[in-house]
Amino acid sequence: MSAPAPSMHSAAAKTRAEKLGLRLERANLDEFADTLLALARTDANVVAVTSDSRGSGKLGPFGQQHPKQIVEMGIAEQNLVGVAAGLASAGKIVFAVSPACFLTARALEQIKNDVAYSDNPVVLVGISAGVSYGALGSTHHSLHDFAVLRAIHNVAIVAPADNFETREAVRLAAVAETPVYLRFGKAPLYRLPSAGTFELGRARLLRPGSDAAFVATGETVIHALLAADFLKERNGIECRVLSVPSIRPLDTGAVLDAARTCRALVTVEEHSVHGGLGEACAALIAEAGLARRFGIAGLPDEDTVTGSQAEIFRHYGLTMEGLAEKMTGLMSR
Repeated sequence: MSAPAPSMHSAAAKTRAEKLGLRLERANLDEFADTLLALARTDANVVAVTSDSRGSGKLGPFGQQHPKQIVEMGIAEQNLVGVAAGLASAGKIVFAVSPACFLTARALEQIKNDVAYSDNPVVLVGISAGVSYGALGSTHHSLHDFAVLRAIHNVAIVAPADNFETREAVRLAAVAETPVYLRFGKAPLYRLPSAGTFELGRARLLRPGSDAAFVATGETVIHALLAADFLKERNGIECRVLSVPSIRPLDTGAVLDAARTCRALVTVEEHSVHGGLGEACAALIAEAGLARRFGIAGLPDEDTVTGSQAEIFRHYGLTMEGLAEKMTGLMSR
């Protein structure tokens, strides 16, 4: 048997999460599967299309309970997206489920033409995203998906940070009239503090602050929140934390308010530093004529190190300790 994967959180980070009253929940992928199953029970038009990913997508119960509402395409991502687009054009509510690395690379032309250009409201579901596949390496990492989809018009891009954001994102995607990309990892996640309702295109303010700001998305949000609490205790820095589940549409108002109010801003994402949330925020801030200390925490332009997701996060500083160090260094310039 293989050894268990290292924890995503250090002992100090776990203690801080407990101090903040945060509760560890399940992986977003499990929440997605149960939410989709609930939707299928009340609407026979809800269809899942998979590329040999029923098991990894947690869709076993869906297939057992609704065998006429699931289509297995095998390892053929281009066909997956083409069939999903056809079903959507016929009025079905289609969730096309496949590993994010393959869905947004092998089937990019079909996403561009059959889904986005043809305006078919397919929900593209990228599972095991970011570096969730760990030691399987760069062939299985999806550090490009935000970048390539941001370059294609007419696709909303959503990376939920906890089970609540996941549940609400799936429900909204099911009634969306245009294409949506949902991105899920595999790690269990802490439930974030309550921050009002969930809307596409709206950031969630998890922690107020006017000295500095973390603008984070997906599974990195919890690390930013813990880093902000760490900075307050150690340095007295009041650090705002925004959860940005929606890369597009981006909450430009929340990002610009953070840039205008705070002395330093760091974006955080489980993605390449090129083409993702960080560059979207940098362009927005620059075009607004604001001069701020700004940093992007993500995966650098290099061959990604081999290791588990937790080990990769630690190597690149996408942890409570790493993000606190990055913010401290930025503010000391």
